[in-house]
This record gives sequence, C-alpha cells and structure tokens, in this order.
Amino acid sequence: MSITPTTEIDADKLMAFVLRAVDEVGATLNCALVRMGDRLGYYRDLAEHGPSTPEELASRTDTVLPYAREWLSAQAAGRFVEYDAATGRFALPPEHAVALTDASSPAYLPGFFQIALGTARDSHRVIEAARTAAGLGWHEHNADVHTGCERFFRPGYAANLVSSWLPALDGVVDKLETGASAADVGCGHGASTVLMATAFPRSAFTGSDYHADSIATARERAEEAGVGDRAAFEVAAATEFTGEGYDLVTMFDCLHDMGDPLGAARHVRSVIAPDGTWMVVEPAAGDHLEDNLNPIGRAYYGFSTLLCTPASLSQPVGAALGTQAGPARIRDVVTAAGFTRFRIAAQTPFNNVYEVRP
Repeated sequence: MSITPTTEIDADKLMAFVLRAVDEVGATLNCALVRMGDRLGYYRDLAEHGPSTPEELASRTDTVLPYAREWLSAQAAGRFVEYDAATGRFALPPEHAVALTDASSPAYLPGFFQIALGTARDSHRVIEAARTAAGLGWHEHNADVHTGCERFFRPGYAANLVSSWLPALDGVVDKLETGASAADVGCGHGASTVLMATAFPRSAFTGSDYHADSIATARERAEEAGVGDRAAFEVAAATEFTGEGYDLVTMFDCLHDMGDPLGAARHVRSVIAPDGTWMVVEPAAGDHLEDNLNPIGRAYYGFSTLLCTPASLSQPVGAALGTQAGPARIRDVVTAAGFTRFRIAAQTPFNNVYEVRP
C-alpha cells in the first residue's frame, strides 16, 4: 500500500511498531553478545559463582571492566541475566544457565546464536545472489556457520537419536544391535554418525558430506570417541555416496539444503536394502505457511532465506525446498523416488523425524 496525503496513520500503531523494531535491533546485537559471553566465559563464570558485580566478573575472567559492565547491562536489559539494584549484582538464573552453559542439555543454545551470527555475517553475499539468481554454498560460509550448526544440533541428537528417534522406527534398533550397515548422508562434523557408532558397536557406519573440511573434522571426532574402527567417512555428494545394501540410511537436517533432493532420494533408493529404512530428520514444520508463523518457524525461515535456500541454489538443479518444507513436500520427494511408505515417526519442538521405506 502506498502512503498518500489522504492515508490516515494510527500514531499509536506506528509507535508500537517502532518500539518493536528497536527490540529487534537489540535482539540482533544480542547474537554477538551471546557469542561474546560464550567465548569469554561470562556465562560459565556466573553459573559457577552466582550473583556478581561487573568488577568481580571482569577479574575472574581476566577481561577489562568496561566490557564486562556493558555486557552485563545489555544482558540484564534483554532479561538473559537478572539485576539487583540494591546490591549492584547480576545473576544468571539456573534455568538460563542450563541453556547457556550445559552442552549436554537439549536446551543448549550458544550454537544457535553462533550459526545465526555467522549467517548474518555473510548476508551481503546473499543479497547479491538474490539479484543474480546465484547461490551461496555451504563451503563458502565462515566457520561460525559450520561450527555453530553442529553445536546447535548435536545436543538434540544426543538427547533423542538413540533413546527415541531410532526406537520409533520399525525394527531398526534390533538390526543395529545385531550388526547392520548404515550410511549417514550429509553428516557434517559427524556428530550423528559418532553417536550411532558409539551406541551400536556391532554395526558399521559410513558418513558422507560434500564439504571436505567437515569430513576431516568428522574423522577426528570419530577417533577421539574411539569409534574409528566402525565409523568411516568419505567426501561425496548426496547423489554419489558409495556402498549398497544399507540397512539404514540417515539424513539429519540436510535434505532441504540439497540442490537435487529428488536425485539424492533416488540414489538412496538404489543403495538401500529391500527391507531397509531411510530416516529423514528435518526442521519442524507444517505444510502451510500459517502453520509455521511462530517463533521457531520465524527463525527457520530466516535461516532458509540466508543459508539453506542459497545453499540449494548453488548446486545443480537448485530445487530450493526451503527449511520449512513440511511433511507433504518431503513425502512428494521420496514418493517420486520410488519409496512406498512414509510416516512421521517422531517429533520435537525443533525437528520432524520421518520414516521412509521401499
């Protein structure tokens, strides 16, 4: 709608939007502030020592007082920490401490902020790509995107993969306990591969990803976890990973990033065993835009615009499913590839888990 001299402006509505926009700017800056608190150990220090003055926080973390003071003030304004005006002390509530310091908790958030900050840092390149119909590959992003992605998703995988997602699949756990072959496609740093290899020592796992640096990290992680004998890794696109007769194929939060998800699905169909299972873990989404107009959907649409869609468009075909593809679109892809069974096997606030069978 264009603004004309006859258009009546509701001043209260305008000011309410301006104030909301100011809050948005504060939230944007807070991505960097959370990353700062994570890197400098501010959250961990507050969790360990309790209510503190800026002077105490700066001294214990070996940082300079003005930075500690202003950071604490910003965190208090954003209600990440609590401020007691009577004592001049700042406290990190225990619930916030879990989300900001406990890497073993599925609620752990620093990686989420890290990938958001890294994604925003490359936004100027996405703006140009939108003008030229180009893409921006995963490998072209800064390290905060790669590291933040694993730090965000790994706690959720650790909390759910072995305990609930795999058991939700028909007969898969029994096969893995006896000894099965599994391919973890788009494995990134190998968090999911290592988790499965640790839980099922009689099975063999092959992780693959087109990003060579991620595969190098995955190999290191497998050796550190003591599963290098049963977790192998290869640099390969989702349409080209090797092997055949797999009892289980997994894809974690990556199908929507692929340029050719249908080609990847067809390749899975060609290498999976006749009674095999393909587990597709995707960001939580409904089938309609209105289903996703919520805080989680908002974050995922943001990542879709700046990270996932450009990644897909950088590859052959460039299907650009989008981070919020939803069950119906995923079903269409796997059905077109020749799979006959599809269902939602499990869900969390952040993920849909699909079971796909030949």
